[in-house]
Amino acid sequence: MAFDTIPAQIGVPGHYVEFDKSQAQPRLLTQPKRALIIGQRLTVGTVAAGVPTRITRKETAWAAFGYGSMLAEMCEYWLRQTEAVELWAVALNDNGAGQAAVGTITMTGPATAAGTLQLYVAGKKISVGVAKAATAAQIATAIAAAITADPKLPITAAVAGGTPTVVDITARHKGEVGNSIDVRANYNQGDRLPAGVGIAIVCPTGGTTNPAVTAALTAIGAVQYTTIVHPYIDATNLAALEAEAALRWDGLHANDGHLISAVPGTHADGSTLGDSRNAPHSTIMGVQKSPTWAPILAAQVAAADAAEPDPARPRQSLVLRDVLPPSVADRYIWSERNLHLGDGIATYTVDDGGLCRIERLVTTYKVNEQGIPDVSYRDIERMRSLSYIRFMVRARLSQVFPRHKLADDGGDYDPLQAIATPSIIKAELVALFRDLVRAAIVENIEQFIQDIRVVRNTEDSDRVDILLPPDLVNQLRVTATSIQFR
Repeated sequence: MAFDTIPAQIGVPGHYVEFDKSQAQPRLLTQPKRALIIGQRLTVGTVAAGVPTRITRKETAWAAFGYGSMLAEMCEYWLRQTEAVELWAVALNDNGAGQAAVGTITMTGPATAAGTLQLYVAGKKISVGVAKAATAAQIATAIAAAITADPKLPITAAVAGGTPTVVDITARHKGEVGNSIDVRANYNQGDRLPAGVGIAIVCPTGGTTNPAVTAALTAIGAVQYTTIVHPYIDATNLAALEAEAALRWDGLHANDGHLISAVPGTHADGSTLGDSRNAPHSTIMGVQKSPTWAPILAAQVAAADAAEPDPARPRQSLVLRDVLPPSVADRYIWSERNLHLGDGIATYTVDDGGLCRIERLVTTYKVNEQGIPDVSYRDIERMRSLSYIRFMVRARLSQVFPRHKLADDGGDYDPLQAIATPSIIKAELVALFRDLVRAAIVENIEQFIQDIRVVRNTEDSDRVDILLPPDLVNQLRVTATSIQFR
């Protein structure tokens, strides 16, 4: 018999007992989850850029990255969606060469009756009281004051110099992400401008030059994050993130994770972005015309996915708790959502109660290396399932064969010896996949048993080569029924 801590030669009398934990683990383990959010900080934050920080509550994010910063807001809205997944964040500074997006709110008046102006900034409601006979300039001043009073808004405001009826609004952060900040009046049913008051809004535009995510990727090193949320859809940053994800998924590193972001703008903007990407490890949600800021929407999509304990269970119908729906006229119709899914852009729908629900989380992967259409990595559930299977294979092999000798099949080996052969390893893997069938991660075990291969490497006698042919469980997404009535 092989012992780990009791030597074979002992002269001192005694009753020696050791512990062996190899049989104490459950048959299937829960895959550890760790999420990372990448975004921009404000200089008032106490944590410098490039320092991974564990976030357990919104106050931690506020202090670390600055109250009202992009990154703090993404962390807060992640935690609103779920607190069940370990959350980390790493900050980037604004790119010094960048420009902040700017816009305007132009008022006309005077008010002929008292009322309340309901303004929505990135989906957050700002109520501005308007007195009877208030002038356009007075209303503009009140709007600027109301925006300034809320430091969590992603914009700042000031009455334009020389034009007292115009409020200049500026994104808090430099970069392209500021171009997706939605500013509107009268979003909710029943919202009305006070009589005599007019408003013209130009949402922030002109933001340029996002910070480079490479600094954040360097900061996290080889630590595994099963979900990585980010707000960037510019080609340079997407390419860097996709390359990092591909490296983490390869056979040598196996510290895989999935990228999640969101694309604002028109339907055409989303389709153009989807058509330009082809990454199996990246999911980009189409914002549609939701008032919710794209980075916040991305954080909630990612949290909803990460909180699902079953890697193979469809994410469809999961609620995005704080995402405001587009107005009825602005919601994508079936054909537009179908086109988006074909372009590699994920979609959501709005139910009758006004809740935004995930429809399908596709990846941007659409064609193989030869440019042929390929659905093998189309859905996030498949990527999560593959990640879980790899985790369980590695866990089971290290659990059952932690310090084993390797020999050919057919030897007369003492069964109490710590020895592995191809057939013993194969039997353990078949047992594992029977467990995975019961957990509805894979199916068709007989096909698996027929096609699995476990052989000793012909060039390295200390190595075993294994071919695993799992048939992944799929997701019920479509039923087609013909009602043949009589």
